[in-house]
Amino acid sequence: MKALITGSNGFIGSHLSTEFEKNGYEVIKSDLTEGGGNIAMDIMNPAVIQSVLEKYKPDVIINMAGQANVGLSWKKPQLTVQLNTVGLINILESVKAVNSEIRVIAIGSSDEYGSLKESGSNVTEDIPVKPVTPYAISKQAQELFAQLYVQSYGMDICMIRLFNLGGAGQSKGYMISDFSSGIAEVELGKKDVMSVGNLESARDYTHVKDACRAVRLIVEKGHVGEVYNICSGTTHTVQEVLDKLIAMAKTEIKVVQDPARMRPSDTPVVCGNHDKLTAHTGWQPKYGIDEILKDALTYWREQN
Repeated sequence: MKALITGSNGFIGSHLSTEFEKNGYEVIKSDLTEGGGNIAMDIMNPAVIQSVLEKYKPDVIINMAGQANVGLSWKKPQLTVQLNTVGLINILESVKAVNSEIRVIAIGSSDEYGSLKESGSNVTEDIPVKPVTPYAISKQAQELFAQLYVQSYGMDICMIRLFNLGGAGQSKGYMISDFSSGIAEVELGKKDVMSVGNLESARDYTHVKDACRAVRLIVEKGHVGEVYNICSGTTHTVQEVLDKLIAMAKTEIKVVQDPARMRPSDTPVVCGNHDKLTAHTGWQPKYGIDEILKDALTYWREQN
């Protein structure tokens, strides 16, 4: 089996490549630029996508390319929609032209659910989506196009909504990485204190390795046209995550709350439900929050 992974240089893409290679796949890694084992494939260039499909003949495409920063999506909504929505359409059009039997995995986000309020304690795929950021809208639009191509052309597409991930290699801008990198900097004397925001909200965190295994199982066993949550089904408060990381620190960590970051959350708890994923593929998470935090902290210590 040949798997084409777009965005293979990214946090999830790099782990996905490892997961698929370990399980006997021939992996075609692609990113914007060539090098390091990657081929160059710009998902905004349909002609390039089509030529890659004709040359490498993948059995499955996992599309990790795109714009994943929610904050940036407010500043550059056009770019976000181009990369996340039009990018997938370009892939689907190329697949339709070259070989419509290629399985395509479209990667969405739990952000598509929007402000869940009381529904946040058990988020199933059946809960109506209400995206409230340009990023979330771009991912929901991507999903709607994927469903359209399944219904109109009979194409083989599965859709995923990823909840919060953690582990080695995640960039700053995400809570676990920001906390882990901050502790690593305090340990080295680069700064004296860590600034934090609201510590009360509870979120669902999945190890990136578990998430990549889930993607592989969806490739192998997922049902055409279905949407799958990838989540742990458990929650941890921000305070709990911070306390666990501080307990792993090699020095005393002083924490101060930044008033600018103290925005209350309108969804105090977000806990995903992976019953459908488990029923269709047998997937269960193997790693807990402690392994996620240990791997993230080790990574940031190595970066410093």
